[in-house]
Amino acid sequence: MKSKKTFVSRLTNRYLVIVRNEEDFAEKTTLTFTYAKLTMFIVSICMIIFIISLFLVNTLLKQWFDPRYAQAEANRKLIELSLAVDSLEQVVAQSNQFFNSFQYIVSGDSTLETENAYLASIDDRSVDGNAVNDQAEGDLQPSKIDTEFREEFEESGVEMLTSASLAPSSQLDELFFFSPLGGIISAPYNPKIGHYGVDVVSKKNEPIKSVADGTVIMASWTQDAGYVIAVQHRSNVISVYKHNSSLLKKTGDFVSAGDVVAIIGNTGELTTGPHLHFELWYNGNPMNPEEFVSF
Repeated sequence: MKSKKTFVSRLTNRYLVIVRNEEDFAEKTTLTFTYAKLTMFIVSICMIIFIISLFLVNTLLKQWFDPRYAQAEANRKLIELSLAVDSLEQVVAQSNQFFNSFQYIVSGDSTLETENAYLASIDDRSVDGNAVNDQAEGDLQPSKIDTEFREEFEESGVEMLTSASLAPSSQLDELFFFSPLGGIISAPYNPKIGHYGVDVVSKKNEPIKSVADGTVIMASWTQDAGYVIAVQHRSNVISVYKHNSSLLKKTGDFVSAGDVVAIIGNTGELTTGPHLHFELWYNGNPMNPEEFVSF
């Protein structure tokens, strides 16, 4: 007579599972288990699933019903939106500064309207200073605005612009200008022939420096002047550096007095050799740079 198995003996009784190949009945795998181990394994899996489910449900309940969690999430999104708005405001401020700076050049004199067309062409082609240097000069063709500007300028002449040049003011006397480049002046300031700056000849690859603190309002290529960079200073003063071989700053950059902004070159159609054409403008009128800067 067989003895009756108890519940504990059933749980601890060892069982053997043999996996064989169906074709030749070759033994592949052998598994040994007890009901106790199998039960523990199933319970463990269920506990893990239960804990994960509880965590997910708790998180969802917090999002739906906990006001603190909702407020923290709203604050995070608000901060992200504020940062995005601040970035957009900076971009808009830089753009406004660019256009307002050039308004000084064209304000108060009807004969300077031709400059507005010139500045519009610069705005259309204004790009990052590094990107400008990567373009081949031969690939750039004069735009329609450039052609119209030259024709209108030749018809209007420079008599009224010459008479509009201002005498040195007290505001300019208070400014100290660094020398942009050490060299020899090959062509002086002469507005009667349309030469609104001075040409300075120096060594090859000489750095060109900003004459004062300010913000770069143009870093671009023009057909006549090649690589050009202009800096807006305080007291409505703008310094312009033309015929550079490369530009080291881009539009919107802040520069200090003496910072290198470009490298001397021979770019553009209106040049006969490596030199710097330097202009100084005050309230939209050209000034003689030699009266304020020692070269």
